[in-house]
Amino acid sequence: MSRLTALFHTAVDAEAALASAAACLHESVPAHRRSAISDRDWVRETQAQFAPIRITDQMWIVPSWHEPVDIRAINIVLDPGLAFGTGSHPTTLLCLRWLSANVERGASVLDYGCGSGILAIAAAKMGAGAVTGVDVDPQAIAASRANAAANGVAAQFCQPDALPVLAVDIVVANILANPLELLAPLLAGRVRAQGRIVLSGILEAQAERVAAAYARWFNIAPWESTDGWTALAGVRYTG
Repeated sequence: MSRLTALFHTAVDAEAALASAAACLHESVPAHRRSAISDRDWVRETQAQFAPIRITDQMWIVPSWHEPVDIRAINIVLDPGLAFGTGSHPTTLLCLRWLSANVERGASVLDYGCGSGILAIAAAKMGAGAVTGVDVDPQAIAASRANAAANGVAAQFCQPDALPVLAVDIVVANILANPLELLAPLLAGRVRAQGRIVLSGILEAQAERVAAAYARWFNIAPWESTDGWTALAGVRYTG
């Protein structure tokens, strides 16, 4: 059984709206109940749902309305928004933890499917050199640029057709299994010889087949799993 909760302004006839929706579906009006909600500080209540997120002892995701838990750590200022990637989802956490353990100062990084820009921003804060984020969604590009500015990093963001031809030290892609399989030749072409790739958004049961799609170019294997999700990491062959 499903339960739907809807909020209506007091000026709206909720009963009429429900009857209209039921008629559109050729259904009878379902059992329901109404209750008044007192006015509250909805912004404050929404903000209370989001606390700083620990990635490692040296890295935290911090909403703008919170003080950093540890001022000595890498603190990424990021608020929930339209673009995916606040650091709370296991697939994002896996990528952040890999980056925290593996990004070397000056490394070039490409975040393919950047969403909020969190992975590109993290790489830049860890000392990466040229950092680029790519996404097909213009809203994601706008969000990533705003988040990079809020964090004082120089990462660049664009849509795929504007991405310069380049091979980088690290490609990270937190998408989903099916798109990752389709993108294998494209992403492989963006990694230099002996460069590394990190793939996330993969359920544990999908890891073997995604790894197989990249095995032509990479020595690749599961790196870490959490809550049913797996991140793959690999090194590009020299040949």
